[in-house]
Amino acid sequence: MTPRAIGIVYELIGSQPRRPGDPPDADAEYEPEETLLALEAAVRRLGHRPVRLGGPHDLLTAGAKRDLAVDAALSIAEGHGSRNREAWAPILLEMLGIPQLGSDALTLSLSLDKAWTRAVVAEAGVPVAAGTVVRSAEEARRIDPPGGFPCFVKPRWEGSAKGIGLRSRADGRDALVDAVGRVVELYRQPALVEHFLAGPEYTVTVIGNDPPRALPVLQRALEETTRIGLHAVARADAAAPRHVIPGTLDAALEAELVELGVRAFRALECRDFARADFKCDDAGTPRFLEINPLPTFAPTGSFGVTAELLGRPLEDLVAEVFELGLERIGIAR
Repeated sequence: MTPRAIGIVYELIGSQPRRPGDPPDADAEYEPEETLLALEAAVRRLGHRPVRLGGPHDLLTAGAKRDLAVDAALSIAEGHGSRNREAWAPILLEMLGIPQLGSDALTLSLSLDKAWTRAVVAEAGVPVAAGTVVRSAEEARRIDPPGGFPCFVKPRWEGSAKGIGLRSRADGRDALVDAVGRVVELYRQPALVEHFLAGPEYTVTVIGNDPPRALPVLQRALEETTRIGLHAVARADAAAPRHVIPGTLDAALEAELVELGVRAFRALECRDFARADFKCDDAGTPRFLEINPLPTFAPTGSFGVTAELLGRPLEDLVAEVFELGLERIGIAR
């Protein structure tokens, strides 16, 4: 086998200057150095050579100079601002004719928009919570939230729990107006208002293509009082929150979550890897929250936790995932 050069497009925490008006968690989606090291180790484990390409703007500059000596590439870059930001690097790679691991630009943009994603997966038979898009605090004063109170308010096109904290759960009108106003002002986008799901929360990581398959389902801890995912409020709120892990992940529920996760993966035409999140309603029915075709590969993320549960090094699990993508684009181990 001839070793191939595999480019990595990335943005590290602290590498991007803050812009006027940025929310406090503007860099929440960027990665630590440890993530990049794990990706490079996975590429080397497959017998290939990792090449750091920098961020999307670095890729743009190198592409204009035709100075990109790579055989394939992976982007973990998030960009900033618009709902197309995760697609910046994939579009450039596509224009340059460089095959890429992971989902294409259209899937990344569609899945970042939570309102459109809900519509697509619901059409595919994946249950979602009752919800609607609200564009201003004034509109929030007038509407009756679908499903009634309590409801949950989040930015329409953000990831990594950006814009989510203890105040995201609205138990009444004033709290709803406050939460929507905060999203519109700080994140400069509409809010998605959904009926609040108080049950346990799970994440399903799906890998591969023909057919895709799920890794072991993980349950997430919830903040004790609000029942919001601890991963969101632990970062957004200063006080160390108490947590609970309600419910039981038995074989039947895991099988149902796997089936729904794979169905969402296919409905959005994801490729190689993605993470789908679900939360149960009062009746115990899992309902879709969101899907992330650009999940973190950080040691503390879902891949890191799954690798630990399986007793495998993180780079070994990520190498297995990457190998499936490289086979899809015609590059063997």
